Amino acid sequence: MPRPAVAPDDLDYRHQGSRVHLASHQRGADATAIGQLATQIPGALVSLAVVSAFALGICGTVVGWLVVVAWVASGALVFHRPTELRFARHVLKLREPLAEERARLEPIWREVTARAGIEANTYELMVENSDDLNAVAVAGHVVGVTTYSLNKIPSSNLAAVLAHELGHHTGGHAWAGLLGYWYSLPGRLAWAFTRGMARIALAVAGVFSAAATGLLILFMGMFVVAGFLVAWYITVPLVVAPYLLAWAGRLGELRADQQSAALGFAPEMAEVLRHFQAEEDAAKSAAAAQGKKLHEPTGLARLLSTHPDNYTRLRALEPYLQLPR
Repeated sequence: MPRPAVAPDDLDYRHQGSRVHLASHQRGADATAIGQLATQIPGALVSLAVVSAFALGICGTVVGWLVVVAWVASGALVFHRPTELRFARHVLKLREPLAEERARLEPIWREVTARAGIEANTYELMVENSDDLNAVAVAGHVVGVTTYSLNKIPSSNLAAVLAHELGHHTGGHAWAGLLGYWYSLPGRLAWAFTRGMARIALAVAGVFSAAATGLLILFMGMFVVAGFLVAWYITVPLVVAPYLLAWAGRLGELRADQQSAALGFAPEMAEVLRHFQAEEDAAKSAAAAQGKKLHEPTGLARLLSTHPDNYTRLRALEPYLQLPR
């Protein structure tokens, strides 16, 4: 099996063999991470109610409360490195780098972390088999990069991508997102179950008569309206939460871009974004040539996007690029 061609190593290594000055603040939670957590509170409360009702109803009082306490404490696994690695391997399908991949990846990562004053060994580097230019910050200690990014783009561009993911970690975006998702999961599952049962009930009612279906829809509508009126302080935030989370995600992407730029990778980050835009334009052109039109989100659906469009991100980088006015 032939080895993949390795992209040029054009990175300006400023810290080879030199002493690295570590920052006193290695990680934290910026406004975006705090916003993510705050937005997830209503969902977490619903999940707590679901877990409590299920555990106390099935397991009894003593064992039930132990189950509830265990579920509340389980969020700490987000920061447990062995659990993070299992999650990355089995859920995200990441793997450990091969020897030649590690030989290319680690020097670039050390340069990125040295510029940021971050201890490189704090994070685990992993690889995803993918033909997309991408990387991912997972939980508290994992940075994943695709094989395309590893083998096809210059080292300077790869450094910009890694610096972007480091920004997600140092800003707390990665662990805050995963923690919020974990605590909202029981509520999501309960909602999915409820919707499934509603579909079954409507299908059964439809077998008997249209009137039965209409009455059932009316009853369900009254139940939803009653929920909004009685517990509006929970239901309204639950409805708004997806839009706020998406907004926080877009803000987090811009902050991570700025982190990459602040470390000296603004031109390279801009080049990566232009690559993304070129791919989107090529996909639109190919679809148009076939008489098709790519589905693009519009209206409220655009507000659910967790990434800003490429031009918005490029405009945010302009102060770091020192473009002539």
